[in-house]
Amino acid sequence: MATEEVDPRFADLDAWSLTSAMEAMWEGQLAAVAAIGHALPAITAATEAAKAALGDHGRIVYVGAGTSGRVAVQDGAELLPTFAWPNERVRFIVAGGDSAFVTSVEGAEDDVDDAVTQINAARLTPHDVVIAVAASGTTPFTVAALQQAGSFGAVTIGVANNPGTALLASAKFPILIETGCELIAGSTRMKAGTAQKVVLNLISSGIMLRLGRVYRGMMVNMQPTNAKLKRRAEAMVAQIAQCDPSHAARSLEQAEGDIKTASLLALGVDRVDAETILKNCDGNLRHVFAELAKDSDKDRNKDGDRHPKGAAARKQGGEIDP
Repeated sequence: MATEEVDPRFADLDAWSLTSAMEAMWEGQLAAVAAIGHALPAITAATEAAKAALGDHGRIVYVGAGTSGRVAVQDGAELLPTFAWPNERVRFIVAGGDSAFVTSVEGAEDDVDDAVTQINAARLTPHDVVIAVAASGTTPFTVAALQQAGSFGAVTIGVANNPGTALLASAKFPILIETGCELIAGSTRMKAGTAQKVVLNLISSGIMLRLGRVYRGMMVNMQPTNAKLKRRAEAMVAQIAQCDPSHAARSLEQAEGDIKTASLLALGVDRVDAETILKNCDGNLRHVFAELAKDSDKDRNKDGDRHPKGAAARKQGGEIDP
């Protein structure tokens, strides 16, 4: 198993100068990220399936043990502040439970019964997406959890760093990232862990892109819960609505911090209409602006471009890639 083997090139790593060792470890990190390129089709397919399954109530469930579990938690914990993904729609199933987030729980990764118990307690449905991560691809806890999740019809995604392993065989959407030997044999917090983090970033961010929680590269579902985020929200509204910062700030206050609603208010759409069209377009601002542009074109044909939202709406609208 590559992740456990000693790479002969680095057998004397501990005797190297620190500068040389640092360069080698850095190069290893770059190689780990580069290894993801071959898996992009598999990552994309998994992301599309996840988006399709989630609907209005489906959950994203992360599964892992040890380093892989902590990497998974790190990704999932950011979904609320970044995308306003509800806490009740993300779940962590980690070997050893919550205490394993910060300390090592010996033997937990071998506890198959606990894996099955945690999955059963989650009461999964076909709308749930389970992402299981294990560098080895053979971790008993993680493999058992993914297999049990599949029995409930959940979308199962397996991420591993070794080929031909049980985790990949058990996943409906297997993702193999061959990062090879670690510079410190078996220390999968290094190359394997880095690759896992990037893959999870891609999947979760891709899901949110497809769900309309990102617009023109901006996290428009973000919750402005502190001064820095409030300034960021105001800047987003100003950019989207093409208005001055003070108008953006007032609109954001009127919208009670909701960036999408505030952007429409800043364009001259009234509150009721803004909330209605956002609901009808599933909160997707690109779809909203396309609809506003259509309405504005109809009115312009009759009376000229009389609506303050017209020009900006047409500029913000555009074709949606299939």
